[in-house]
Amino acid sequence: MKKVLIVDDAAFMRSTIRYILERNGYDVIGEAENGQVGVEKYKALKPDIVTLDITMPIMGGIEALKEIVKFDGQAKVVIVSAMGQEVIVVEAITNGAKSFIVKPFKEEQVLKTLSKL
Repeated sequence: MKKVLIVDDAAFMRSTIRYILERNGYDVIGEAENGQVGVEKYKALKPDIVTLDITMPIMGGIEALKEIVKFDGQAKVVIVSAMGQEVIVVEAITNGAKSFIVKPFKEEQVLKTLSKL
């Protein structure tokens, strides 16, 4: 069972992703409401996969992504964001994200993306 950390400032979005993943065999081992807490929890919990929002207070997703990849070059981070512009996707992939899911998403899209990691 793959362990997942969900990082998103919207509690509803964290709950939605948790619901999808837990019903489909993933173990959600933590949640964080901003990038800074997400990086701290990544280091403490060592999840197999991280879902990471882009726009968050205190520390955004791209900065958190850089910190996570600096800590663990093998980190599997999937960006989950409403910001689907090509430049943001390219920046995320360039900085180590393994994939990108654009909000609003369908359950099948989340599961298909995470199953490829």
